[in-house]
Amino acid sequence: MIARLRKLYTFSPGVHVLSIGPHQIKQPTILAPMAGVTDRPFRQLCRNLGAGLVVSEMVTSDTRLWNTRKSKLRLNHTGESEPRSVQIAGGDPEMMATAARMNADQGAQIIDINMGCPAKKVCKKAAGSALLKDEQLVQEILAAVVNAVDIPVTLKIRTGWSPEHRNGITIAKIAESEGIQALAVHGRTKACAYKGSVEYDTIAEIKSQLSIPVFANGDIQSPEDAKAVMNYTNADAVMIGRAAQGNPWIFQQINYFLEHNRKLPEPSNAEIKHLLIDHLNALYEFYGEFMGVRIARKHVGWYLQTQPNAKPFRKIFNQLESAETQTEQVLVFFDKLTNGKEIAA
Repeated sequence: MIARLRKLYTFSPGVHVLSIGPHQIKQPTILAPMAGVTDRPFRQLCRNLGAGLVVSEMVTSDTRLWNTRKSKLRLNHTGESEPRSVQIAGGDPEMMATAARMNADQGAQIIDINMGCPAKKVCKKAAGSALLKDEQLVQEILAAVVNAVDIPVTLKIRTGWSPEHRNGITIAKIAESEGIQALAVHGRTKACAYKGSVEYDTIAEIKSQLSIPVFANGDIQSPEDAKAVMNYTNADAVMIGRAAQGNPWIFQQINYFLEHNRKLPEPSNAEIKHLLIDHLNALYEFYGEFMGVRIARKHVGWYLQTQPNAKPFRKIFNQLESAETQTEQVLVFFDKLTNGKEIAA
């Protein structure tokens, strides 16, 4: 089904957009790392639907915790397209360096450092965007990681610690001076979390002062948004996060719009049905049926969030306990949708 969508939505392979070390990224759209979302099945799906680069879920720098089932799954990159980018998080330079080396040994081709996550459980450990308050520690972590590996290191940040302390430009300059090879910037501060409007002025200023690639991130929800943000900030690419949930074809749509200045048609219900079934099967295979069924629930919710009368079905779906019944019910839902029949609880 993915092949059918790619054939239907034909766009040229594009020109060389940017480089991260030896890796050429040929489409200016990047899947943001999202814990609990950008697992291997979702990364592969987004890559097949046009993402120029995909970044793994955040992995802790505390390698003592890597023996958990969750960490082992997050560290699994079997069969993924290159380059494989792995995000690490932590607040200790030595531990971050060790985690970077071990990920490189396991096949990572790009190490991405998380200094952008505003989640309390991350920040309370002096990691994620909490690090932006300590510029000296930022410098020490970046230097330690860059010197620990012979593969490119990238960084994700926010515009600053708080609206009153937007030090994103200073952090960006530190990053470039320490050898970071690409920088993603979310247009909010740590204190803003995901509330309020994104501001792109800081991203534009950072881009104007750096020579490394800069990716604009935050509330980019459509091809029109992507073009407007790239024009305003002069960013080399856009990084898409929540807008890809249940909408993985957004990368293809953005690429096409940037190249041709016209929009692709939305995928049909039949196309979405087949794509969703493929995604569910990939989840069951990757996680096993027990976990796959549970993880499938949130993805199905995202796919159906814009479908009419989907709420009763989602309630039923969330109670299903087997891969077979989940698949059957998705097929029934879309068949009713296609045939114009009422979807009842």
